[in-house]
Parts: sequence; C-alpha cells; structure tokens
Amino acid sequence: MAKAERMFVVVDPSSNSHPALERVIRTAKLRPTLPVVKVFVIVDSEAVDTRAINDNLCRDQSWFISEIREPLEEVGVEYSIEISWSSEWQKSILMSSKQFGTDRIYLPVHERTNNSSRYSFSESKWDLLKTAECPVVLIQPQATEQRKVILAAVNIQALDDAQRELNKSILHWGKEVADMYGAEYHVVNAYVDSMNYPDRGRLAKETGIESTHIHVEAGYTDESVSRVAERINADLVVMGTLGQNGMIKSRRGNTAARVIAALKQDIMVVNH
Repeated sequence: MAKAERMFVVVDPSSNSHPALERVIRTAKLRPTLPVVKVFVIVDSEAVDTRAINDNLCRDQSWFISEIREPLEEVGVEYSIEISWSSEWQKSILMSSKQFGTDRIYLPVHERTNNSSRYSFSESKWDLLKTAECPVVLIQPQATEQRKVILAAVNIQALDDAQRELNKSILHWGKEVADMYGAEYHVVNAYVDSMNYPDRGRLAKETGIESTHIHVEAGYTDESVSRVAERINADLVVMGTLGQNGMIKSRRGNTAARVIAALKQDIMVVNH
C-alpha cells in the first residue's frame, strides 16, 4: 500500500468559506490512499480585523463540527485539528507543519485590497514561501476548483545549478498533479532577450509532453506566465522560488513575487 500523504491545511476561522480545505478534500477523493490531514486553525492578524467588532472571531463548537469535522469525516480521512493563537503567523505554521511531517501546505489567500488587480503579500507570507520545506499551494479567492489544465513555469535557459534543480522539482510536481487529476499538462518558459531563446527541443525532451503544450513566450516572466495561464484556461500554476538569505526587501522584489502577484489561478510554489 502506498504511503499516505500528509496534508497540512490552514483554516481562517474569521472566514465564511474555506477553499483550501475544500481543495484538500477534493484531492483526497482522488488519491488511491487517503491522506492524513492536519487542520491548522489560525487568524492572520495582518489580513484580518481582529477587533472585538468582528463577529466572525467568535466560533462555537457547532462551527468546528459543521465546517471542519463533518466534511472530513464524510470523506473518511484521518485528521487532527490544532488551534493556534500565536501572533507569529508564519513561524507557527512552519513549526507545526514540520512537526507533522507535511508533504504539502494548503494556504488560503485573502481577497485583493484597494481595488488592486494584483495581490500584495506581507513579509511573513513571503518568508513562509521562501522557507517552507515542502510545496505550498496558494488557494486564490474565486479561483476554479477544477484541475483540468496544469501549467508549470520554468527557466530552462538557466545556467546555475540551483535553478536547474528547481526546474526539475517544478516539472516533477507539475506532472504529479496532472497525473493525479488526469489533467492536461503544459509548460511555459518566458524570455526577454532573443539571444537567450529557450531550447524547445530540450523542453520537449525533459518534459516528455507534446509540443503543442510547450509555450515559449516573449516578455517579462510575470506577464508571460499570466498571459499563457489565461490563454489555456489553467486551473493551477506550478512555479518555484529559490530560498534566499538577506534583506526582506530584496526577497520581495524578485521574479517569483511578481509572478504570484500577477496570477488569479491557484498556485503551487516549490521552494529550493
């Protein structure tokens, strides 16, 4: 029997919907072996009004039964619930997920603010993506639940070993998810300089997918990936980020941050 995956899902008790939990349940139904799920209940104080006037901060036992226990028990998965009131949102998620031996973290993303067409992540969220030891799946508000088209974003023309290893991880996870859902698998590689044009033959060889599902797109990475995702109606974009040391400001200005901000689809972030 295959080893059961360990899925860690963050649930915000101040929210009236729980798309991350819904994605975990949907995924569990497709796995040959049911996963073990840990539900981590915590309020992101950077994104939620934590004043007493917010009625949604008070939840009774019936809420836990109807919103968490019953949906999981209906599927028959083994699960546990942990509640955290830590003000260190990112650190508490990382510590608990590590203790759980997590294979994947499912994280809900809050609505866009200030009528912006892009998301703006706090430093703690970027730190979480940069330091997580497993893929983090960002569940976007109003994103489609289906998984019919998976898009992996790579940089095949990279010369450094770290980026090449990251490409392998992205392609591995893209295929893993596509196989799980029986979905179409696409790969996109952006480029700006025509002198650094990606090798389509190499992409085809390393991915093993048909050429019509390989997209070599001119333009900046965030714009190109977003454009292809919209064009093929992707449901999930798999991308990577290199774990970096140094100033937070330098981390927030990188390419991965811009790609995440530009996408409306669910996103799996693979860290290396």
